[in-house]
Amino acid sequence: MISLLTVVSLALGAAEATEPTAPPVLTLNQALEEAREKNLDLKVARARLDQALLQSRRAWAGYLPTVTVGGSYTRNSAEAVFALPGGGEPITIQPYDQLGAQAEVRQAIIAPTLWPAIRNAGIAQEVSTLNTEYTRREILFGVTQAYFSAASLQEAIRATQFLLEVNQAREKDTQIRFDAGTVTRVALLRAQLDRARAEQDLVRARNSYDSARLALATLLQRESPNFSLQLPEVPEVPAVDPELARKAQEARPDVLAARRNLDLAVGRRTGAWFAYLPNVGFSGVYRVTNAAGFTGQAGTWTLTLNGSWTLWDGGLREVALREESARVAEASALQTQAETKVTQEVATARLDYDNARSNLSKAEEALALARETQRLTEISFKAGVATYLEVADANSALTNAEVSAISERLQTSLAALRLQRAAGLFAAEEKD
Repeated sequence: MISLLTVVSLALGAAEATEPTAPPVLTLNQALEEAREKNLDLKVARARLDQALLQSRRAWAGYLPTVTVGGSYTRNSAEAVFALPGGGEPITIQPYDQLGAQAEVRQAIIAPTLWPAIRNAGIAQEVSTLNTEYTRREILFGVTQAYFSAASLQEAIRATQFLLEVNQAREKDTQIRFDAGTVTRVALLRAQLDRARAEQDLVRARNSYDSARLALATLLQRESPNFSLQLPEVPEVPAVDPELARKAQEARPDVLAARRNLDLAVGRRTGAWFAYLPNVGFSGVYRVTNAAGFTGQAGTWTLTLNGSWTLWDGGLREVALREESARVAEASALQTQAETKVTQEVATARLDYDNARSNLSKAEEALALARETQRLTEISFKAGVATYLEVADANSALTNAEVSAISERLQTSLAALRLQRAAGLFAAEEKD
């Protein structure tokens, strides 16, 4: 026979089983770590970097020796045998089945165009590395922005839910007063309308939150946005420093890449000048065959030292030199543009952050006043002193203050992130 305690335990267990479990909390650090591991744009950037890092080896390949081997089989229609006068073993010049093998070694000794090409390949690798680092920071910056936006919308849901509960309680209180004949039907209808609007606002907030979570899950390559968020504190910002713009130019990979691009352009122009110089190379060939030939030897070798000097190529070198000179001018302008852009971004980001902090301070002050006003108005309404319109205005002001405070906090966080990014401090180090 089942005891009462067993029945109660089974009932509690069934209730716990049917109770929906809260989604796991995804922190900002976890989101950034997942982005580093799973973001497809970042994987593409790293794959391109792996390709770019082979440029130096490709350039060196032109200066390293090349070894080729080959073999052949030939069926001849007739056999040719040469016999020396005075006797001796006959020499087969052309057998019916002719076999041959060859090994050749080539080595560049003086190749002027390869000298700057090897150096340029190293610079190109540095540029690719810096561009990949810039892409990594931009991707993580986008993930952080998406996280803050979704977390702020989550906070907005809580504020909207609280205001809905306030309106539901007020509607219930107004219904009781209406039944008692102390308020008019208009007041009851207004309470019901405020509750309906609060419900609709909650639906909109949840839809916006779900959309933001889906965008974040896509960046993290998650199958579903089944997680909740934890609103981080406002990020720290660099201290006011007149040298911040200059330091940013030394820290930001896009500026460093622009500088190295100028070095690369100068190196390529140097390579165009080196095309006017002569080339010297060496080759060695060893051949073996069963057709001895007139020498009577099956194996022969040759060593060759060759040189070439292109005196006139139709003007292609002059065209290449002018083209590379134009690219040097372009790279120099792009470097100056990148440095100027950093200076402007740092100054703008600092102003935006200061404005956001000021707006957040005012929004928090307004929220505190709105909460106190709503509380006092509610007490006055229950005491029969305040009218329902005054209560509705107080609730509306509180709603606007709550949403404004959340919005200003988000804007302050984003402004702090943009200042970190402009100063070259955001995600400056890759985590293992």
